[in-house]
Amino acid sequence: MPSGQQDELDPYQPEAPVGEECGVFGVWAPGEDVAKLTYYGLYALQHRGQEAAGMAVSDGSAVVVYKELGLVAQVFDEATLSSMVGHLAIGHTRYSTTGSGTWENAQPSFRNLATGGSLALGHNGNLTNTSELAERVKELDPRSGAMGATTDSDLITTLLAGQPDLSLAEAAMQVLPTLKGAFCLTFMDEHTLYAARDPHGVRPLVLGRSENGWVVASETAALDIVGASFVREVEPGELLAIDEHGVRSQRFAQATPKGCLFEYVYLARPDTTIAGQSVYTTRVQVGRTLAFEAPVDADLVIPVPESGTPGAIGFAEQSGIPYGMGLVKNSYVGRTFIQPSQTIRQLGIRLKLNPLRDVVRGKRLVVVDDSIVRGNTQRALVRMLREAGAKEVHVRISSPPLMWPCFYGIDFATRAELIASGLGVEEIRMSIGADSLAFVSLDGLTAASAQPAERLCRACFDGDYPIAIPQRDLIGKHVLEGIAKGAARTAAADHAAGDALARP
Repeated sequence: MPSGQQDELDPYQPEAPVGEECGVFGVWAPGEDVAKLTYYGLYALQHRGQEAAGMAVSDGSAVVVYKELGLVAQVFDEATLSSMVGHLAIGHTRYSTTGSGTWENAQPSFRNLATGGSLALGHNGNLTNTSELAERVKELDPRSGAMGATTDSDLITTLLAGQPDLSLAEAAMQVLPTLKGAFCLTFMDEHTLYAARDPHGVRPLVLGRSENGWVVASETAALDIVGASFVREVEPGELLAIDEHGVRSQRFAQATPKGCLFEYVYLARPDTTIAGQSVYTTRVQVGRTLAFEAPVDADLVIPVPESGTPGAIGFAEQSGIPYGMGLVKNSYVGRTFIQPSQTIRQLGIRLKLNPLRDVVRGKRLVVVDDSIVRGNTQRALVRMLREAGAKEVHVRISSPPLMWPCFYGIDFATRAELIASGLGVEEIRMSIGADSLAFVSLDGLTAASAQPAERLCRACFDGDYPIAIPQRDLIGKHVLEGIAKGAARTAAADHAAGDALARP
């Protein structure tokens, strides 16, 4: 175990869930209430980001942006949506993977175009050449950063907007090939909706057809919510432009697909389809594979709701062990800014999950969860189930051990955060107090996704990164804030030196 990795963890404090990334949505639909369509689209993508939400709407003459910290239902009300009238809109739900969770970093980001008009942009993913792009932006616009934003999304917006001799579509064809990492973009000017996906297609992005227009979204579930039919995925390396002339496609890079395998495990909604495969079907199949790879004698299979439910169903089907609900989730517990007292803090995970004592008492349980990050949640769950009278607790995990950080848009960015990077399976079992512990194999999870391994990014499981990672001091959630502070220190030093030279 790395020194201090486990000792410093609070045994009563449940770990934060794996940070999602973001959700993007866009609609071009004359005659429709695009603000409300975007609102419901974002509602369907709320699971991908809970820190902030925003949208931009155009009526053909001006782009209006509204964004705020909080959940979609907290940010928008009827009056706000009614004031945002137009035929074209984009929306965004944010979980910060580059830049702090501040209002300035909420999206859509906005710039005036050098050629006239406006640009609004939403981004899902994470770039790996952020510091390089920051230098380009500084050359293009020395005043960049004055708005206080410290995100790779803001860099993209500035680069797209700052091309004086190019249309927005032409600027995109120039800028997009220079972006490295994972990105799914929806952006717009007064007249046209654009969507783009990185050449590896790490994050999902789909195109749908509505009765009066077109929709793009991070997941097919958002198309369903707004009554749009699925047309196809936006291809890796593809730029779409949507306006009164229909959908136009251009390729800005050669496609080398590497879709994120963890989308199937946790990130995407179970009612979403990725690369033609139902996420729910994949998760059920993973449960069956787990039962085949790691059988156990038990009386009841229970899920850790909600993401563990399909896997538990599959495990029960394959093993013949009855399936039941042994844990109840409080659906109304989300992010809170109220710091708990010591007594409440020690209740830990009970704020979100509570056992059904009559169900688990005296039973040998198989508990199916989607993943283990730091181990705090599973440790608290095992303790709670034993206190409720469980005879045995066998933990089965619907993903391989998470051993490597993600640099492409999932918020676990250091190995120190991942318990499996320092402990073997038996050591993790002892740490969480389970009677047995097993993870699905990487090959088993890959097979369940119905995707060939060479078309998947599996880096968080095997450390094989398909997109080059920069040196350590040029990566991380707060890299742009570090650059900004460095620039501020340099400016202050230059100012002080100038003052010193000016003195008699």
